[in-house]
This record gives sequence, C-alpha cells and structure tokens, in this order.
Amino acid sequence: KFTGAKRFSLEGAESLIPLLDLAIEKAGDQGITEIVIGMAHRGRLNVLANIMGKRPMLIFREFADEEDASRRGGDVKYHKGYHNDWVTRAGKEIHLALCFNPSHLEFVNGTAMGRVRAKQDRLDDDARDNSMVLLIHGDAAFAGEGVVQETLNLSQLEGYRVGGALHVSVNNQIGFTTTPEDVRSGVYASDVAKMLQIPIFHVNGENPEAVAQAIMLGMEFRKTFKRDVVIDMYCYRRWGHNEGDEPSFTQPIMYRAIGRRKSVCDGYLDNLLKLNEITQTEADEIAETCRHELEDELAAARQGKT
Repeated sequence: KFTGAKRFSLEGAESLIPLLDLAIEKAGDQGITEIVIGMAHRGRLNVLANIMGKRPMLIFREFADEEDASRRGGDVKYHKGYHNDWVTRAGKEIHLALCFNPSHLEFVNGTAMGRVRAKQDRLDDDARDNSMVLLIHGDAAFAGEGVVQETLNLSQLEGYRVGGALHVSVNNQIGFTTTPEDVRSGVYASDVAKMLQIPIFHVNGENPEAVAQAIMLGMEFRKTFKRDVVIDMYCYRRWGHNEGDEPSFTQPIMYRAIGRRKSVCDGYLDNLLKLNEITQTEADEIAETCRHELEDELAAARQGKT
C-alpha cells in the first residue's frame, strides 16, 4: 500500500510474535508488572500492532505523513517508541514500554536495561522481581555491534544488574547482504553471549511448537537464576533487507531456496490441519477477517478518522 516505504518485513520470522506473546504471559505468571522492550527494525510494525496494541490506523497515518511535520520520524517511521498495558489470560496486568530507537539499533540495549534498573531502584525492588527487560536483536547486529558485548559485560555487575535480560535474536542468517562467513569469526551469531556462562537456546523459527518450548524454558531459567538468557531463533528473510533491496542480486542461491519454501504460517497451518485442530474454511475466515480489519483501518487513516 505504501510502495517504496521502508518496512523491514517479518515474513519468514513470524514466530517472533507468538514467542513474545508467550514470554509476556509467562512473565505475568511470574509476578512481573512491567516489561521494557528494546528491538530491531525487523518486525517492529508487527510488534507495534500485535504485541504493543498500537492501532494500525495510527501506523498507516505515520506512513502517509498525515501528522504534524514537527513530529515526523524521518524515512523510518518506527524509530518511535510506544507503551500500553497488556492483560494476561490469567487477568494479570503488565505495562509494556517499547523504547525509541536510533538506527544504530543495538544502542538501545543499555537504555532499556537502564530504564528497568531505575524502576527497580525507585521501588526498592532489590530482588529484581517486578520488572524485566526484553531485547530483540538481529543476528548480524548481535555479532557485529560492540555495544552488545558491553551490555552483556555490565549485566552481572552489582551496579547494573536487572535480574536477567531476555535476549531474542531473530536470526535470518544474513545481514543486509552479508553472509555469516563474512560477518563473524564464531560458529554462531550468539557466541559473544558465551562470556556469561548462560544458556543459549538455538531453535527453529519454522517450528512454532519448538519456539514455545524454548521460551518457556528460558523464562524459567531467568526467573530461577536472575541471569540473562538468549533465544537464537533461526529463520529466514523472505524479502530484502527493506523495500530498497533486491536480495536475489546478491544471494541468488539462498533466495531460490526461500522462494520454494512455504511461509511459516502456511507450514504450521498444514500441521494443524493434519491434527484436525482447525479446518481450511476456518483458517480462510480468520485470514479474511484480518485483511478486512486492516483495510478498514487504512480507510480510516486516509479519511482522517480517529
């Protein structure tokens, strides 16, 4: 709908959304009342709409530059943060705060952790039980930006610890146009986290059930030991780095393989159909309902409605 706008699609890594949903629900069960989130560009629109609860109409208006020029966010609209309240299925309320980001994305890590530590200190939460920091990374950024190592180094110091951060690496195995063998010396993009002697869960993002298992285990570890935990979610990037990138020019073999793959949603739907958990008609109705809702939100944005 907005040709040429930078959107950093999550397609190929859709399991991030249920991962975050499950993490927040588990956090509520563990007594956490506030989560500060720092994240990458990729998937930010999805997180804003489906996790943070920001109305798609507001997102569309920002892309159309319909708001006051003095408040515009430049060419990448989702440098902006957002906050909202989440009520878990058990009735627990959690305040979610998504940090504002500069383009040098991992710089947000220290800011997010500092916000959580300040909240804990203000509330005399010496046990670090009430607030949590959740950091979403790209694989190339996790390996390549030195601020990641600096943040990990601070994480267990008395003056900086926050009770353990949850790190989620959306590992689409390519950094813009750079392949893994050209971006790092280690085997895994998450290798820098080994300095902390913490668990690093490598999980297949095309298997949502495995992702659910990994995040539940990770949240239990964090709660028990008050230390960081890393979820390295292997996935792929169906489109280019953003709307201005044609990846088949630089990674033709990879993108031929990606073109032959079913989407994560379609693959999981096939599994549900085999288990008779849902019918094709029901799935089509869900998809159509979502499309209609988004079209209505777009129409409202273009008509200037609130």
